[in-house]
Formats: sequence, structure tokens, C-alpha cells
Amino acid sequence: MIAQRGLFAGPDPAVSRELYAQISSGEARRDRTALAVEPASKVTGNTYFGRFPASYWQRWTAATAVRVEMTVSGDGLISLLASDFEGEPRVAAAQPVSGLRAAVVSLAAPLDRFFDGGALWLDCETGPGQQLVVEDVRWTVAAPQRRRPVDLTICTMNRPADCVATLASLAGDEAALTLVRAVHVVDQGTETVRAHEGFPAVAKALRGRLRYLTQPNLGGAGGFTRGMYESTGDRSGEPADLMFMDDDILLEPDLLVRMTAFSASAAEPLILGGQMLNLLHPTSLHAAAEHTDLDRIRPGRPARHSLHAVDLLATDPATGRPYRQELRVDAGYTGWWACLIPHEVVTETGYPLAVFFQGDDAEYSYRARAHGFPTVTLPGAGVWHTDFRWKDHDEVNRYFIVRNYTIIAALHGRFPVLRITGILLAELVADLLGMQYGAAATLIQAVEDFLAGPEILQDGGVSALRRITELRAGYPETVTLPATAVPGIRSNDIVISEPSFADRLALGPLLGMHRLAAGAVPVGEASWWRVGALRTAVVTDASQRGVRVRTYHRAHLLRLARRGARVLARFAGSASEVRDRYRAALPQLSSRAEWTRLFDENPSVED
Repeated sequence: MIAQRGLFAGPDPAVSRELYAQISSGEARRDRTALAVEPASKVTGNTYFGRFPASYWQRWTAATAVRVEMTVSGDGLISLLASDFEGEPRVAAAQPVSGLRAAVVSLAAPLDRFFDGGALWLDCETGPGQQLVVEDVRWTVAAPQRRRPVDLTICTMNRPADCVATLASLAGDEAALTLVRAVHVVDQGTETVRAHEGFPAVAKALRGRLRYLTQPNLGGAGGFTRGMYESTGDRSGEPADLMFMDDDILLEPDLLVRMTAFSASAAEPLILGGQMLNLLHPTSLHAAAEHTDLDRIRPGRPARHSLHAVDLLATDPATGRPYRQELRVDAGYTGWWACLIPHEVVTETGYPLAVFFQGDDAEYSYRARAHGFPTVTLPGAGVWHTDFRWKDHDEVNRYFIVRNYTIIAALHGRFPVLRITGILLAELVADLLGMQYGAAATLIQAVEDFLAGPEILQDGGVSALRRITELRAGYPETVTLPATAVPGIRSNDIVISEPSFADRLALGPLLGMHRLAAGAVPVGEASWWRVGALRTAVVTDASQRGVRVRTYHRAHLLRLARRGARVLARFAGSASEVRDRYRAALPQLSSRAEWTRLFDENPSVED
């Protein structure tokens, strides 16, 4: 069975070939599936997409060896190299070739010395006067006894061009497409994918696999669960494993080859995630693996020893080597930008919670772990997704982050109430002193709705989205504006303010005693004490598309401080009882019957 393909260029011109194969010396031509090495040259596959994650295969699968097969013409040396958990390289196998014309060459290595870390990769080298062409590289393992088809779900909302591009990338790769039984596109937007000019062609290219459904907006949880619901509803045929994928990604189609092969070879069923590379910075890895700090209600924490926020083409100053995930790291959960869930996991674990969006993926992984199904995030199985750091902290999604991760902590963590109360209080104070009154109101509402108990999830989050959108509309600083069109402030008057040590004192903002009347603050320096020194602060939005105008408002500050204090006092006193209610309701909230009710109330239309 093909476990991954050896590729030498990406699926898009914006993707650097250096992520696939790097020219160590001399010259070479790198195409998608072919490599031509000129005389006295060397090319290495010790790259993000070029490496075979041997440690993960040894730890989690039944495979005992891997073979690399390729079609070779010309003369040179082909080597199979291995690293260990410290990154030290060694030669696992090597084959000199001479005078070949489209001949099949294979190298093999046992998967027996990689438990704590390490990977395998190919190097191709020529001497003076030699030329070498390597094509159609296939990393293969013993075929498993069972390999199910995959039903893919793409949840989309008002991103028709992105969704069509993702579908076209899948449809254009035969090896990936043949692994997919059905493609559920769950469209929850008003700008429909079906209306995009490229939709008819891509629907035809998917050759009968497409199931296009429209439904009211139930968030990411409702969109992905619709695909799961449709796939698992028909029990008459062969069950399929499930794959979730975001609409706004740049897809590397070999991800499907790598993830489905790994999942099929797993010794026991597990949730398998792909890694996220940053779309705006395509050589940057978001994280090798993540977990949730349940006791601090903090999502997206890098796992211990995990690479995170690194440029994969840069050099690690600590080792002098390129950034490579040599140590095997275990994930707490994995994002649903690309995630494969075996049929057995759904049967035992149930369906996602109707939390609308934010945290549905984390909650499902932690619940599955309690049923004996771990989560693994696979190196080299990557997609490009919009950089998280370009998303502003003060958005509607903050409500769902606070509310949902508090629910997750209540369901799956130790839930230290006083500690969580202190964390929420610190966030509230920072929002108020930083003149982010809308953000403070958002946090307070999230805590209030958590305390309302599991009944808050009855409609799948539709009313919560409406309420929080209306609430935030009353606070002008939640709106992003062009820097040249800020009401009441001339563009030429917006100058960057310089911080001082006195700005760190909270007394000035509390009493309305500000050091400066107005000033501009870059987003990377927008701490509460820096912003609080100004009566009006023009703060860059994290998206870099405009600015937010924060203005001191004493009445807002005092009203929200009083309201927040009351809510947090309630939380400290009653959160443990509310936790028990969520735990008792979990079997019903995650049941097919619950989603049948939600979908009946929000019917879909299939095309």
C-alpha cells in the first residue's frame, strides 16, 4: 500500500519547492513528481514533505518496514537516510545506479529504531559527468487487512471561491480522489458555492462523489456533524471512515494518501489530524501537535517538545540544523482543518457537541480519549490555513472560545473553580483597562451562558450568535475602520504614541487620568497598560486591514466591572454544580437523536 508519495514541488506556485526537496549542491530541476539532478549535484528529501515520519509509524501502526520504490534513469547514488530522536543522520540503505533507463529501483528499511523520534528520507547524488532522473516515488508498507473508503465533509460559509478551489485540487489528483467515496459539501452561507462559476466543472470532475447540501448556519459543529450524520445514517452498506476539512485551505492532495494509509495501518483506531501550515507564510508551521490546558481553559497550547510558529526553511539556533520535528510528540486534540475519524470512534464516542464553533474539535478528541481512542497529529500531512495570529482577539468568536472551553474543562478536566475564576477575572480587568468594553461584555456574557447550563446548547448556538452580535454592536471599538476614515480624527493626526514606565500604573485609566489625549498603537504593543495611558487609542486590527478606535468611557467601565464581579462571584459559588449538569447531559447532547432534532428544526436541501 502506498503510504505517501515522494513529491518535489507543491500544489501551487506560491508554495516553495524547498518544503519538498532541497538542492544541497549543484543544480537540479524539481517538478511535481520528477527530479532531474545535473552532474556533480546533490538533492535531499530531508524536508517537511519529503520525510517519512518513521517514529509515528513505529509507535502507532502495525507496519514493521517501509519500502521506497521509484523509476530511475541515468547514473548516480540514491540513499535512504534516517535520523534519530536527536536528529543525528545515518544511512539506512544506498544503491548506486548506472546506465538505467526507466528502471524500478527500491530501497527498504525496518521501522524498529524510531520509538522516541526520527524519520526517513531520500538523497539523490551525481558525480561529474553523471545525470540522474528520479520519478514516481512511492513509500509503501504492507497492505493492512482492512482499508475503508473515506467520506469527506467540507463545511463552508460564504467562501465559494475557496471551497471550489479545494474541491478542484482534490478532483485533479487521481491518487487522492480514488480514496474518497463521497464528498459532502455542507453550505451554510448566503454566497453559495453552487452559484460560483467554477462549480459545475468541479462537480463533474468529482465523478458522482459530490453531495451538496445547504442548511441554516449551525456553525462549524453543525456543518461537520451534518456530514458525519449523513455518512453514518445508512447502515445497509459498508461503513466509511470520516474526514473533515475546512473550505479555506490550500490543499496538498497527498494528505489524503498519507492520512488514510496511516489510519488503515493503525494498530488500534485513533483520531488522526493533519498539521497546519500558515497560508500567508507558507513555510511556517503552526504547531506539530497541540493540547488544551483544561485547568486554565486555554486552547491551542503546543505539546511538550512540539515545534510551533517556526519557519521550516530556517535554522534552529540551538542545534544549527533546520527545524525538523525529530522527537515524536503526542497530541491532546487536533484541528478540523484536516482530520480523519474512524467509524469505530463515532460508534463508541457519539457525535460532536452543538457548540456552534470553537472547541468542538478539542471536546471530541478528549471525549474519544476517554473511550480509548487517542489523537495523533501526523508530520508531513499538512494543509495551509489562514494564520491565526492575523485574527483579532476581540471578535465574536471570543464568546465561543470562553464559553465552550469552560464547558470542555467542566466535562473533561479537573475543573479548579477558583483558579478558573481568577483567570477570567484577570482577562476582564485587562479588557476594561485596555478600553475593550465590547470584549469585556463578550466575556461576561460567555460566563453567564455557561452558568445557564446545558440548555444553552438547545438550538445549536444560533440564538447565542445573534445575541452576542447584537451585544457587541453597542461598542464602537469592536468595529474595524480604515485608518484614513476614523470618525472625529483626521488621518494626519494619528501618530504613534511612545510608551513610558508610568503607563504601567493602572490608577490613571481607572480614574480617567490619562497621560495623552490620543495616539496610535501597533497591534503587537497593544497591552492594556500601553493603551490605557491614552484617552483615545487607535489600535491596529490584527488582520492589518484597518484600525480599532478605543475611547475611555467611565460609565462603561464601572457598569461592566460591577456586572462582571457579580457574574464571577456566581461562577465561584455555583460552577461545580453546573459542571455536574453538563456531565449528566453529555450522553444526550452527543447523541444522534439530539442532532436529528436540530436538523429537523434546521432542514437541509440536497442537490
